Amino acid sequence: MSIVIRDVREHELDSVLALNNNAGLAILPLDSAKVRRFYEQAEYFRVAERDGNLAGFLVGFGSGADHDSSNFGWFRERYPQFFYIDRIVVASRRRGGGVGRAFYADVQSYAELRYPQLACEVFLDHGADPALLFHGSFGFREIGQHVMAEANVRASMLMKELCSYPWVRDTYGDALPDVPWTQTRALSQPGAQRPTGT
Repeated sequence: MSIVIRDVREHELDSVLALNNNAGLAILPLDSAKVRRFYEQAEYFRVAERDGNLAGFLVGFGSGADHDSSNFGWFRERYPQFFYIDRIVVASRRRGGGVGRAFYADVQSYAELRYPQLACEVFLDHGADPALLFHGSFGFREIGQHVMAEANVRASMLMKELCSYPWVRDTYGDALPDVPWTQTRALSQPGAQRPTGT
């Protein structure tokens, strides 16, 4: 019954698309081209496996990414350096079983080595209290609200300070130790470079 978090594999993109589009109103729909763009460009694109089955996914981008989300743009206009959680989806049969918490522990471990802040949003128009409580329990706080013009959805913009980042930056700079848990995913886009967080 353990949860395994790992980088997505190309053959899983159709399953990721189906998970996303079955998630309900709290997640914007995707098409296969957008999922492919995530696969080629996202700094963090991991899936959760439970009992050998895909249980969810999380996609994230560093503040220097070429990402077209208006929510990402809202953060970038206000903060110079952050890691942005674009979306997290947990399969309905797996909700409440720890998959979301496992993802947030993993993405924070990734981000705090590279960025001073972790950013995300929660849509407010479709019963947001469970999602707001979940994020509050991880130390996120609302720093504003934004209406996504492209989807006419109001979002609570959330931010969390990553207290380990200054020590990591001062101790290692951009030269993190070469051990498996510090690695970034190999981007499949030709000419893509590993992110440094600066």
